Amino acid sequence: MIKATDIKLVSPTWIVPVIPAGVVLENHTLVISRDQILALLPTPQALTEYPDAPNLQLEDHIVTPGLINAHGHAAMTLFRGYADDRELIDWLNNHIWPVEGQFVDYDFVYDGTSLAVAEMIRGGTTCAADTYFFPDAVANAFSHNHFRGQVCMPVIQFANAWAKTEDEHIHKGLQFRDDLVKNNPLLTTAFAPHSPYTVTDHGFERTLLYAEELQLPIHLHLHETLTEVQDAMRQHGQRPIARMHNLGLLSPLLQTVHMTQLEAGEITLLADNNVHVAHCPESNLKLASGFCPVGDLIKAGINVAIGTDGAASNNNLDMLEEIRTAAIVAKSVSQDATVVSAHEALAMATINGALMLGLEDKIGSLEAGKLADFIAVDLSDLSFAPIYNPISQMVYAATGRQVNHVWINGVQLLADGQFTQLDSQRVRANTRQWQSKISAFSRPI
Repeated sequence: MIKATDIKLVSPTWIVPVIPAGVVLENHTLVISRDQILALLPTPQALTEYPDAPNLQLEDHIVTPGLINAHGHAAMTLFRGYADDRELIDWLNNHIWPVEGQFVDYDFVYDGTSLAVAEMIRGGTTCAADTYFFPDAVANAFSHNHFRGQVCMPVIQFANAWAKTEDEHIHKGLQFRDDLVKNNPLLTTAFAPHSPYTVTDHGFERTLLYAEELQLPIHLHLHETLTEVQDAMRQHGQRPIARMHNLGLLSPLLQTVHMTQLEAGEITLLADNNVHVAHCPESNLKLASGFCPVGDLIKAGINVAIGTDGAASNNNLDMLEEIRTAAIVAKSVSQDATVVSAHEALAMATINGALMLGLEDKIGSLEAGKLADFIAVDLSDLSFAPIYNPISQMVYAATGRQVNHVWINGVQLLADGQFTQLDSQRVRANTRQWQSKISAFSRPI
C-alpha cells in the first residue's frame, strides 16, 4: 500500500519520457513513490492529488530517464590520458596490457570503478555495462555507491591477475554470479569473452553453453578494427562475424561492441538474429578504428545503444557528449542529416540501452510502474538560449556538466550538482595514490 509520506514530486519545465517517442511535456510533474514512478501528470493535477507531497520545482530544467552506458571498462579510468595518440594494437600490446599486468588487482579495480561511478553519476549516467577483471570489485564499487549496472564476467585465453585459463575465467565468473549478483537488485551480469582474437573456439563454446543454460547475455568486442578482420581472415579463413555465426553465438543474447567493419550481408545477419550493438563513437574516433554504420543498422531494425568505452580511450565517460557525437557522426557517415534525430539519440542512450541489457521493463523511459532512474539537466545558462526545442539543446549543446540532479532507484545521488552519498574526497585521494604509482612505473612518451 502506498503511503502519503512516500510520495515525492519533481516538477521541471520539460519532461521527455522517451516513451512515447518524440514527446516533450511541459507543465508536467513526475510522481515518485519510493523506488518507482507512480505517475506522470499535469502539474495542477499532481498538486491537487498530492497536496502534502514535497515538490522539487526545477525551472529551466529538462528531466529525462537516466542515461545508460552500454559499454565500458570502469576501472580503466585510472589510465585516463595514459599512452594517448596510438593505434589500437600498439596501445594495447605495448602500453595498456603491460601496465595492467603490473597494477591490476582487487584494490585497483575497486578504486578505479569508484572513480568512474563518481564521474558517471555526475554526468547523468545511472546504469552501465562494465567488463573488466575482478568483477567482484566492480560489483562492490557499484553497490557501495548505489549504482545500477551489468557487471560482466571476463573470458580471455591469456593468464592475468584474476584467472589463468579460459575455463578458470568461466568458473570464477559463475561463482561471482552466485555470490554477488543474484541477490543484488541493482546488478545483473553477463559473460564477456573479450574478442575473437583473444578467445579460442573452446572458450566461446563453453561460454555459449552456460549463457544459454542460464539465459545470460554475451558481451563481445567485435569487428572493432580493419586489422582485426584482416587477421581473422588469415588465421581462420573467415571474418569474425562468420566465425561467431558458425559457433552459434549470433542470437538476442549477444551484445556486440564497436562494429566498425560491416558488410551489407553481415548487417542482415545481425538483424535476422536480433543481435544488439553497443556503439562507442568517441573511442572509435580517437583510436581511428573506423565508423559504425549506425544509420544502416537502424534501418535494418537492429537495436543500437551507446557506450563510452573506457576513459583510457575516450577520455571521459560523459554520455551527453557521446550522444551528440553519435548523432553527428551518423549523419556524416550516412550523408543524411535526418539520420539519428535528437530524440533518437536520447533513445539510444536510454530505452535502447535498457533493451540491450534486458531491463526495458524496469528502466529506460519515464512510465508508471518503472523504477525511478532519472536525471535533471539545467538549461538555464545563456549558452542554451533561445530554447525552441529543449531536447535539441540537451543533445547538441549540453554536456554532463549541466546535469544537476540524479536519482537511481528513487534515491537521489546528486542534488544541485553535489553528491549526496558518494565520498568524493576519498575517491580523489585514492586516485592520487594510484597516479603516483603508475607514473613511477613508466611515463608514456
